[in-house]
Amino acid sequence: MRALLLYLAQREGFKNFALNFRVFRNTAKRFIAGETLDDAIRVVRQANRQGLNGTLDFLGENTLTRDDAGNACQELIDVLSRIAVEKLECTISVKLTQLGLDLNPDFARGNLTKLAKHAHDKGNFVRVDMEDSRYTQRALDVITRVHEEVNNIGAVIQAYLRRSERDVADMMAKGIRIRLVKGAYLEPESMAFRKKSDTDAHYLKLMKLLLAAKTYNAIATHDESMILAAKEFAASRGILKDHFEFQMLYGIRRDLQLRLAQEGYKVRIYIPYGRQWYSYLMRRLAERPANVAFIIRNLFKD
Repeated sequence: MRALLLYLAQREGFKNFALNFRVFRNTAKRFIAGETLDDAIRVVRQANRQGLNGTLDFLGENTLTRDDAGNACQELIDVLSRIAVEKLECTISVKLTQLGLDLNPDFARGNLTKLAKHAHDKGNFVRVDMEDSRYTQRALDVITRVHEEVNNIGAVIQAYLRRSERDVADMMAKGIRIRLVKGAYLEPESMAFRKKSDTDAHYLKLMKLLLAAKTYNAIATHDESMILAAKEFAASRGILKDHFEFQMLYGIRRDLQLRLAQEGYKVRIYIPYGRQWYSYLMRRLAERPANVAFIIRNLFKD
């Protein structure tokens, strides 16, 4: 693992990148709420006090056993209950491999349905995070099935995938709410745009479709040019500020998060927590070396 970090750091030109686990853990605190639900709830409370909403992500994916998937499902049920008790403005996000998609799609769907029903009882909402392209169609199929039974579930669409315009149209036709992201996994060129300019153009096209839709959708980006484009498009079409929301990662561009909220836009912060923070960050760095530069740049921004 240290060899991997060294390779990534040198590739991006950061020869002094922290190789010590303890130092890296301190760095991770900027982007991870903590290891426990209490840690995460404290971060959500603080965000709410600043006029920001939250979505909690209990870290973990690619579970190997049904017991692990069931335990993850129960943790998320507890999260939803805690949010309700504390009357927080916060939803949850979950990956389907965390709920057992690799084990059996029907088993994962059962866990997601259980979560969605509990969220419905608590007046809440469940967002299903998208993983790499191997899971895209399976995830959308599960989301669609659960949405047909419990109408409080949303999907994530990755703009750098070439298929995403079709997926956006399909999800919108079904009334499924979407979070639009650029995408962070390393994908083959046959599946995804490689040039940033192509991804940006596709993101902009999909963003306009989502803003004009009847459903309440989320524009997830830290790219100020995309945020400005969203604001200008919404204003030109008379789309109200409460018809959509911006979403950003915990610890990234906190100044921009607060500025958008002060301007009257709805802003939701994606807040990861859990003991698997190390493997989570290592996977993100290994998947795309450019993620190293992204994290380092944002260590020095408010």
